[in-house]
Amino acid sequence: MRNKRNISIFCIVVLAIIVGIAFYFERDNSVPMPYADFYNHVKNGNVVSAEIGRDRVRFYLKGEQEKYSTDNPELDSFKEFLLLNGVEVSSEENIDEILVTVTDMIFNVIFFGIIIFGVYKLISYRKNTFKVIRDNKTKFSDVAGMEDLKREMLQAVDILKNPQKYAEKGIRPINGIMLEGSPGNGKTLFARALAGEAKVNFIATKATDFQSAIMSIGPAKIKALFRKARANKPCIIFIDEFDGIGEKRYFSGAGIDKENNRIITAMLNEMDGFTREEGVMVIAATNNYKALDEALVRPGRFDKKYTVPNPDYNTRIELINIYTRKKKLSQSVSIEKLAAQFDGLSCSQIETVLNEAAMVAAGDGREDITENDIIEAIRRICNISTVRETRRTK
Repeated sequence: MRNKRNISIFCIVVLAIIVGIAFYFERDNSVPMPYADFYNHVKNGNVVSAEIGRDRVRFYLKGEQEKYSTDNPELDSFKEFLLLNGVEVSSEENIDEILVTVTDMIFNVIFFGIIIFGVYKLISYRKNTFKVIRDNKTKFSDVAGMEDLKREMLQAVDILKNPQKYAEKGIRPINGIMLEGSPGNGKTLFARALAGEAKVNFIATKATDFQSAIMSIGPAKIKALFRKARANKPCIIFIDEFDGIGEKRYFSGAGIDKENNRIITAMLNEMDGFTREEGVMVIAATNNYKALDEALVRPGRFDKKYTVPNPDYNTRIELINIYTRKKKLSQSVSIEKLAAQFDGLSCSQIETVLNEAAMVAAGDGREDITENDIIEAIRRICNISTVRETRRTK
């Protein structure tokens, strides 16, 4: 909204300048004089200076302050005639020439302004895109459950940080780790916590960061991402919604398929081949592993694949304790019973249900969250089958 207003003000100012210039140059306060009288004045040496315009000649007589004007004879010899009779001659810029000059200036300002703005945006894009998180405060203590996965992932990151130590044992670094599973179970949080726990740099991205209306921008962004990661190694690159850029390649000839193929090819080149480099690991998260291109997810590029399922019973208890730290459960609510009722829900669904239950209680003017509040929250958030399953569990 502010940009539109600034553009409108700029256009109004430019229009006002053009109108002002036109009004100024069209205004004529000179005293008309017949050409014959003007001719005689020139021959007699009475004309001091003359300004030749397109239609009129404006001039001054000796000893007078008044400006006079007469018709322009439009003869090739007219200027020579004036000069030979001692008249100081100049050419008047007409309104058309002035407007052309002004519009040329405005065009140049806009043209070079666009170039400068484009360069600025490019520099700003390269500087601010794919922000490197150096001081990551997220730890595994913020992630409930998945203890076995945490241990394996920490070993993978230790290889990332100390490649030489493991190279002596014949162990190469892990290039990529794939996390699959239903949405809302903390794949993004887990990757972030892994980087924080291992104390390495972290770059978080998503598939939409690489999509562009301009062809070949996506592969260029992939290259820029890995270039920044190598400059800040050891570094973990996290790509969420990976199926958005890693879908199976099709060769139908459509523009969108060609761009998708270029992005996948860029990923293949960055994750192995001549550009492969130690100190960078990719963690990708997807809700649809089967849709990914086989060449992209083969071992050697993504060496490990883990499924992040819905939380189990013990994890649900841990989640309830985490999500109710600043909430007050009624003494009649059993966390163990609640964890059993939440069977089949994702982490995000559990968090949303407990938040909605707190809103239900607050709407009734209470601080304590009761079992009825939770049932009402489940009814609002989840589908009918979930509600029925919850009530059967009770």
